[in-house]
Amino acid sequence: MQKVSLPALMRHQLEIARNASSGRSGHTIYGGHEHILRQTMIALRAGSELHEHENPGEATVQVLHGRVTLIGHDASWNGSPGDLMFIPDAPHGLEAVEDSVVVLTVAKRL
Repeated sequence: MQKVSLPALMRHQLEIARNASSGRSGHTIYGGHEHILRQTMIALRAGSELHEHENPGEATVQVLHGRVTLIGHDASWNGSPGDLMFIPDAPHGLEAVEDSVVVLTVAKRL
């Protein structure tokens, strides 16, 4: 069994994002390209974003820190710490309203 301290990883990834020219950082917590399930911690500096992209499968975003906006084709949803957001099966993006950290969980399509 393995264990990960999400608060420690969150602090580390947020520090990387704050210093990165892109304003973001990411770390795969579980899984990878060879797995169906993948969980990735993503940190975004306030004002940075993940540009519009497609889903590789079913996905959720859990907000751990800060505030984000999930933007779909015809709607947007605001997320705060503790919120679990269901990602639409359509092009979407994610914007950081504040310095933010989320956990993206994806179950790839077979």
